[in-house]
Formats: sequence, C-alpha cells, structure tokens
Amino acid sequence: MDDLSEVSESDLRSVFERERYVAGDDVVTTALLALRLGKPLLVEGEPGAGKTELAKVLARGFDTDLVRLQCYEGLAAEEALYEWNYTKQLLDAQTGAESVFEEEYLLERPLLRALRSDGDRPPVLLVDEVDRADEAFEALLLEVLSDFQVSIPELGTVQADTPPVVVLTSNRTREVSDALKRRCLYLNLEPPSAARQREILERKVPELDSGVAADLCGVVQELRERPLRKPPGVAETLEWAEAFSVLGRDTVTAESVRETLSCVLKDADDVERFDDDALRDVLAAAGVNTGA
Repeated sequence: MDDLSEVSESDLRSVFERERYVAGDDVVTTALLALRLGKPLLVEGEPGAGKTELAKVLARGFDTDLVRLQCYEGLAAEEALYEWNYTKQLLDAQTGAESVFEEEYLLERPLLRALRSDGDRPPVLLVDEVDRADEAFEALLLEVLSDFQVSIPELGTVQADTPPVVVLTSNRTREVSDALKRRCLYLNLEPPSAARQREILERKVPELDSGVAADLCGVVQELRERPLRKPPGVAETLEWAEAFSVLGRDTVTAESVRETLSCVLKDADDVERFDDDALRDVLAAAGVNTGA
C-alpha cells in the first residue's frame, strides 16, 4: 500500500502485531487518524514509554524510510533544514565555478530530507524530544509542518509531493507550545499496567519464562510506586527481561535482582538508596520469593 492515507484499522493492527508492539485502542485510533488525516502526531509520556518506538514501528511496518531529527537545546535551523557545503563552494569558486549555490552544494538535513524523499511511500519523520529544543525552533517546525514546504532563497521553494508521516515526541521537560499542539493530534502514553507490561514482555521476549515475566512486572510496578528519581519505563523493563533471558535466570530472587539491577535503576541516588532492606521490601510487596 503506497498511499498511507488509505490505511485501514485492520492494516494498522496487523502492523503492530507483526512488529510485536503492544498498542491499546487509544494508540491504534490516534495513529490511524494521523495517517488518514495527514496530521502530525505529538506523543508525550515518560522516558522509556515507547514513544520513539512507535515511529520506528510505523516505518518498519509500512516498509518506508525513517528520518530522525534528534532535538536538543540550541538546535539551529540549518542543522534541521539544510546547510551549504562551504568547503566545496570555496574550492570550486577558486577554480572559476559560475555558481556555488546549486543543488550539488546543498547538504540536506532531516526536515528537508523528509520533504524531498522520493521513495515509493512517504517517509516517517521522527522529531524526537521536541521539548528539548527552544521556542524559536518550535516556530520553525510549525512553519514547515503547516505547508510541508521549505523556501531555499538560492534554489526556490521545495514542497513535498506527498507529506511525510510526522511523529513528534516529548518527555515533558517543558511545555510544548499551544500552537504546535493545535497543529497535531495528541497521544499521551501512560506507564502500562502490570498486565499490559506482561503482554509486552511476552511479545518482545517470548523465550522468557512466564513466571519470571510476571515477577519482573510485579517488581517494576512496585518500583514505580517508590520515590525514585528515574522510575523504570517500558524500555528498562524490556532490558531487564532480556538480561534474565541472556543469563538463563529462571527465577526472580534477591540475588538475581541485585545482579541485574543496573537494567532498571539508572540513577546513582536511586541505586544508593536501594539497599538490601529496600530490595527485600520491594520483592515482598510484589509477592516474589526472597530466597536465593
């Protein structure tokens, strides 16, 4: 299917199933509307909730390119749109080139690359952690997303033949502007319940013992209730499950949790306060056997 605006709900559910991405009805419906309406999708949630993975799944599932723009403080327009190859321009100017503002000197950056993609299907443009960029960049992004075009003074206006599928993610380190939110469909990914988390583990790490999966999910739920600086998300839980699988651990014990704790606790203060007493308390609250 080349035209993603004609994707059906069953098509999208099949993609999520194939890619082993556990998506609730809210995720399916909002993603479907973004595809059918051609609107950007703004996905917010805690780190590790599966926001970035959603964009990757859409790209893989529909066999199209993923163009990723990683945002950060101080991100400049030329780093997001395009730059000129100044070295080549200087060298060619010295050898008598008539013009050094031609296509061959243009360096595409993610936003322009997504607009000029010539694949069979439109690419998925992932604008990752947009909350880390400043308001000036948001204004630029809003302008690009409004018409899916970019003006290059020396070359003219570049307009997408078919607009890319746009997914923006935010960890809510700051509030994204109302103007950008109005331009997008909105999806908030909450931390999954223990049952949903277990379903994710069973799909992503099918070789993991079901009892281990249940215990790990219980422990993670307990950890999320504690006053941690960085509570574990879906990504950390998956990493933990993979660690148990790789190490061949078929039971969750105080010892196996302690030796793999680096998969779920990734802040020095959290690790320090998680002493043996705290470990036993969490395991007991999760209903896990505390024996070795």
